[in-house]
Amino acid sequence: MFYGRDSQVEASRRPYAVQVLAMAKIFPAPFQELLVTVLIEILPSVSAFIDRTHASFIDGQQRHPATATARDILNPATGEVLSRTLQADSEQVETIVASSRRAFNSGVWRDLTPAEREYALLRFADKVQAHSEELAQLETLNQGKSIHLARAVEVGASLNYMRYMAGWATKIEGQTLDVSIQVPPGSRFNAYTRREAAGVIAGIVPWNFPMMITLWKVMPALACGNSIIIKPADETPLTALRLAELAIEAGIPAGIFNVLVGKGSEAGAALVAHPQVNKVSFTGSTSVGKQVGVAALQNMTRFTLELGGKNPMLVLADADIEKAVAGAIGGGLINQGQVCAAASRLYVHASRHKEFLEALTAQVAALKVGAGMDPYAQINALVSRKQQDSVLRYLDIARQEGAQFTTGGGKPDLPGYFVQPTVLSNLQQSMTNMQEEIFGPVLSVMPFDDLDQALEMVNDSRYGLTASIWSNDLGRVMDLIPRIEAGTVWVNNHVPVDPNMPFGGYKQSGIGREFGRAAIEGFTETKSVCIAY
Repeated sequence: MFYGRDSQVEASRRPYAVQVLAMAKIFPAPFQELLVTVLIEILPSVSAFIDRTHASFIDGQQRHPATATARDILNPATGEVLSRTLQADSEQVETIVASSRRAFNSGVWRDLTPAEREYALLRFADKVQAHSEELAQLETLNQGKSIHLARAVEVGASLNYMRYMAGWATKIEGQTLDVSIQVPPGSRFNAYTRREAAGVIAGIVPWNFPMMITLWKVMPALACGNSIIIKPADETPLTALRLAELAIEAGIPAGIFNVLVGKGSEAGAALVAHPQVNKVSFTGSTSVGKQVGVAALQNMTRFTLELGGKNPMLVLADADIEKAVAGAIGGGLINQGQVCAAASRLYVHASRHKEFLEALTAQVAALKVGAGMDPYAQINALVSRKQQDSVLRYLDIARQEGAQFTTGGGKPDLPGYFVQPTVLSNLQQSMTNMQEEIFGPVLSVMPFDDLDQALEMVNDSRYGLTASIWSNDLGRVMDLIPRIEAGTVWVNNHVPVDPNMPFGGYKQSGIGREFGRAAIEGFTETKSVCIAY
């Protein structure tokens, strides 16, 4: 086969062309029913990159720490060693923060005109586009996702985001204020606000979309004039390191975009708690996010937290079942369900429940499981053995609690970290799989009789990240939207995000919002100015 190192890598470098229906069951339009020719070949630049031993990126280059602990980076599709990193020690955390502080204070970036920052960020986007296949392959080999998803989302959607956010550099604005200050009598005042760069940013990135979420943090931070340190997940550092190299090639000054490679519990914790960090932007689990928030508060460091979700999909009696089933698969199984916004609790009106469940089961059972570099595979490996074990443990709990498995429920006979796509029924709202975030290819289907009952179940969660409603009754949908406790509510679709649409959650799904104006507000401080004249 292909996808590994050594002899397997050599085999993978032999190109072959195939005709493939590109993830027709996973991608929404316009990707559905798209017949493409895919050339599978590991690029020489990718092979050269993964053959290196990597370390933290500081002041424009990778710096190997004096006392280095090596970590193997594994290919999820095989479980074999893909690359290696050297983990940062406490001294290197100090070095990287000092680098970012020095670069920020120098004004080499924040004192550029807004247009100059915009042009530099657009050059960065051009570099990413020029290396798009390289980055997509790195992401697939390192994270396990489909090469189609890496190309379309990690690279394609990220390029749209990069260019959108680069434009914000020239659109950051304050307000003029009418004031009624009367001391001393007869005085006149002019008051206004200005948005200023926050300073040194720590961006903590998860392993599910390593490249895309790195850019979600880097682009608005740099558009505002900050410097940023990206701490990628232990398992998936490769694309963040490559992006930092491309940023230097694009003319982003050294020290403005650094990457810290190390254990989250050590290097990441030290970064979040560092007194010279001005803002923490964290994406990850709710449990770790709470620890990040507590640590940041010790220094009153600003923070935003984009955390977990147990996202409901509400299918009303009048819904188009064919579209709803496609939405459940696309919104629930994309990236093997390793998506904070993924649909996982599917509430279907009792009159349509059997029809929906049968159609969903048949289509999920037909999905091909295989490595991300296999262009025919629609369900790919989970990111790690730890995550595979976690999902399998949840499936064991579902069995013990009496859930019915209509398809899936186990581990396929493949090397690597795979779990069969699974559909569960015969459920109760109190069951573990209806309450906890599984973060795997598991869809749980429950019937409901009336909307009040459905809304109780939809909102019966400590999370509130996203939800979707499936119906053609616009009046009923508009009545339901304000009653759903979620940061995003989709109608007749589930999981698309847009650079201009704020994203974040209610309840324990996070604090703050990303994207658009909300991102700019999150990476700046507001200064009020009052002038007497």
